Order: sequence, then C-alpha cells, then structure tokens
Amino acid sequence: MSELKGTKVAILATNGFEESELSSPKKALEAQSIEVHVIAPESGNITAWAETDWGQKYPVDKTLDEVNADDYDALMLPGGHFNPDTLRTDEKALSFVRDFFKAGKPVGAICHAPWILINAEVVDGRRLTSVPTIAQDLKNAGAHWEDSEVVCDSALVTSRTPKDLNAFNNKLIEEIKEGRHRKQHA
Repeated sequence: MSELKGTKVAILATNGFEESELSSPKKALEAQSIEVHVIAPESGNITAWAETDWGQKYPVDKTLDEVNADDYDALMLPGGHFNPDTLRTDEKALSFVRDFFKAGKPVGAICHAPWILINAEVVDGRRLTSVPTIAQDLKNAGAHWEDSEVVCDSALVTSRTPKDLNAFNNKLIEEIKEGRHRKQHA
C-alpha cells in the first residue's frame, strides 16, 4: 500500500493542453495511489494537443465551479500553447491556483503553464523554469528563470518541455510526499 493513498491532486486544464504533459503526470501520480481529478472550466471532455495536431479527448472529472483548493493536496498545470493562454484569462482558474499557494500546497507547472502563474501573481521572487519562449515573460513578472530540467522552489515544481517529464513527475511526487510547505506563498 502506498504512503500516498488518500492523497488527491487536481490537474487544471482546458482544450489545447499538451497531451503528454497531462497524461504522463496523471499516470505517474496514479501509480503512487494518488486520486487525480481533471478540473476544467466546463464539463464534458477537453481535447489534447499532441505535438502537431489535435489529440485525444479527456473526460473532465469536475468543473471549477464544483471544487476549491481545500479539496486537494496539490495542483498540477500541464502546458501546451492554447491551454495556459486560455486559463490565464479565467479569473476562477487564477483564484483556484492562488489558493494552493496561499495554503502552502505543492504546485507543478510545465512548459507554457507558468503563464497561468504569472497572471495569478505568484511568481515574483520565485525560482522556476519553463519553455524558453516565455522566459522573458517570467522575468518581467519578477521570477528568477533558469534553463534547467526541473526547478523546485518551496513546493513550486517547474519543468521546460515533455523531454523533462520524468524529472518533473519524480520531483512533484517528492514534494507531494513532503506535504505543505510554509515557504510556499502567494
């Protein structure tokens, strides 16, 4: 029996998430006996972007209207281009993200997902990485960006691209095992 049985993680996404950046962390978390819910602004299915074209449809477990950060032990944000660009303008999504930081809970973001963190106003003074094309956006928001496979800053786990998923998944699981972090902040 896994020490993480009973742990719940929210994956916040909408149409256009990079498929591997949702499917790989979800599989890794579930392998640790973690209950994973795909959360989206609307019910039904969301469609992945699979590198160069639309990918599979994924069922939404709960909508943003049905959940709050208190329901979960951690949050994971997949990237892609369309997904974070849409979510970063959704005030319910931004509030949901901010609440994980306020509660000191682990948050993982990969690729373009730190765009969401910029608009949630949680990156100022934080060390993180992302896909290089948004590095300047993060620096402009006060983040200390570095070009690394995975960066962890007090329960905020970030990685650059799908090539970094193994390191990202392992570090996110490690942070979830550690639980709340008093230095995690909004």
